[in-house]
Amino acid sequence: MSQSCCEESKPLPKWQQNIQTLRSAWSLVVVIPLLVGLFDAGQWFEVMGIAVKALSGTLPYIIFAILMIAYLKATGAEHMVAKAFEGRELRMIIMAAIMGGLAPFCSCEVIPFIAGLLALGAPLSAVMAFWLSSPLIDPPTLLITAGALGWEFAVAKAVAAVVMGLVGGFGVKLLMGLTAFRHPLKDTPISNCCGVGLGQGGKPHWSFWVDAQRQQVFRSQLLENGQFLLKWLAVAYLLEALLITYVPAALIAQVVGGEGVTPVVISAIVGMPAYLNSYVAPPLVAGLMEQGMSAASGMAFMLAGAISSIPAMTAVWSLVRPSVFAAYLGLGLVGAVSLGLVFGTLM
Repeated sequence: MSQSCCEESKPLPKWQQNIQTLRSAWSLVVVIPLLVGLFDAGQWFEVMGIAVKALSGTLPYIIFAILMIAYLKATGAEHMVAKAFEGRELRMIIMAAIMGGLAPFCSCEVIPFIAGLLALGAPLSAVMAFWLSSPLIDPPTLLITAGALGWEFAVAKAVAAVVMGLVGGFGVKLLMGLTAFRHPLKDTPISNCCGVGLGQGGKPHWSFWVDAQRQQVFRSQLLENGQFLLKWLAVAYLLEALLITYVPAALIAQVVGGEGVTPVVISAIVGMPAYLNSYVAPPLVAGLMEQGMSAASGMAFMLAGAISSIPAMTAVWSLVRPSVFAAYLGLGLVGAVSLGLVFGTLM
């Protein structure tokens, strides 16, 4: 998945597996309805009705997204993104920004991929373009966003991802003369917890069904990503239902509603630490917009949150020097606010 990290292959003891299950998103799927039934039984059917209706409406997109991810992984097509870093720097920046929106990398995979590119001498400008656009959108995220917020919002987010990548890439190109940007990597390497994909170093094998190993990859990805999407979207729609049922619309409108720059900036700043992942965010933003959040604020919330995913930021900090880290966050925040305002104006 684009926003999840691969699990370790070594099996855990049974008691640790039970603890992980209790701490997982599945426990929230069980606990939230139980708490509503316990403390406010009269609202239970309303809350569950909102959540189930929203989840069932997104289900076709989930199924298509799961099949797409499994196919890309089984064929090895995700490694075609490496071609974006071949050729002249101008072409590299443009291609990296576009390919960043197509690559189905998880937060764990993209960091060592970028570390390898920088270590091999790929210009920081092109790497930054990919780095900014990659967390924002990928084909499954596009489908989930369209299911929750409509195709207009989904396409606008995809365009925003590419624009942010281009602005970040060319912005860093202008800063490359500064000493702080000449050697972006720290001395400490970072390992890839996801292993090596089947398509690395070669062309994709589109007819994956003729290879037993690729068939196994397809099946495992189908199961893993199906569980991942289903559990997080179930949690997201339950939270959306709670938001719609219990949070006064006037409160949402007061904090992140209204016109102007201030609500958009607040949404971007709040979205950075509050963000979960690109599959949970669209339903939550849909609920916030029903309660009074503007389209501009919703877009800024989603863009800023994707850039500042906490697991990814931890890896970024361990990988690059503070100046590059600050540039990455700064470009992400400014880009989220600016593109949110543009989207709100066009809407």
